[in-house]
Amino acid sequence: MSSRGSTFAVSGTAAALLTLTACSSATTGTASGPPGAVPAAAATSSPDAGAPPGAEILGRPGVGEPFKLTIGYTDTPKLDEFEVTVDEVRCGEPLDPKVLAHAADSVTVPSPTPTPEDGKQFCVVTMEVLNTGKGEADWSADGASTLNVDDTAYSPTQSDNDLAKAYEEYRSDQGEADPSSGINPGSKGPEHGIFQIPAGDKPTTLWVASAHLLETINGVEPGYLVQLTPTD
Repeated sequence: MSSRGSTFAVSGTAAALLTLTACSSATTGTASGPPGAVPAAAATSSPDAGAPPGAEILGRPGVGEPFKLTIGYTDTPKLDEFEVTVDEVRCGEPLDPKVLAHAADSVTVPSPTPTPEDGKQFCVVTMEVLNTGKGEADWSADGASTLNVDDTAYSPTQSDNDLAKAYEEYRSDQGEADPSSGINPGSKGPEHGIFQIPAGDKPTTLWVASAHLLETINGVEPGYLVQLTPTD
């Protein structure tokens, strides 16, 4: 089994809560790749690789570079506005034992330690979300993002989203705001996305829709194609 982890991070980012479980090596997914992979927009060589087909790319920020989400609604003139910064992506390392212990304390029946699917590895994305709008608003990454290996996009499963929620609950109990539960203007807090990609692969981009979902009744939502650069 492979135990080598990959980290994509800005200097100074706290990484104590962001470790993940790895599995055996697998080949890079393609547009016709393994189950759970969603074909993305363009060929590997394209700068748009990783964006959903037909999506407007609002920008290509790097790790540590903030970008703005503006979310509108069909039944109200309200706009939610957030400044999001991708702080770190970690792949191929054990899940944070503090988060798992905290989650175990909240249930009466012990559950087994989470593991990725065969041939996959967990990747945890950590973001900071700041409410820059005019009222309380919530946003989460679970339905609005994909982690991409070249032109193959991986969405989180329901169990991945449950693990991400465990991270939010742990951080919330440490006194930090939870954007997925709603934060006031000027408040900020951490948001996590957990994904599974083939073991041994390294993610190249993260797609973040400027919406609550990747696609709505209006079609594919615009978003940002965050560029991930590995650091040693």
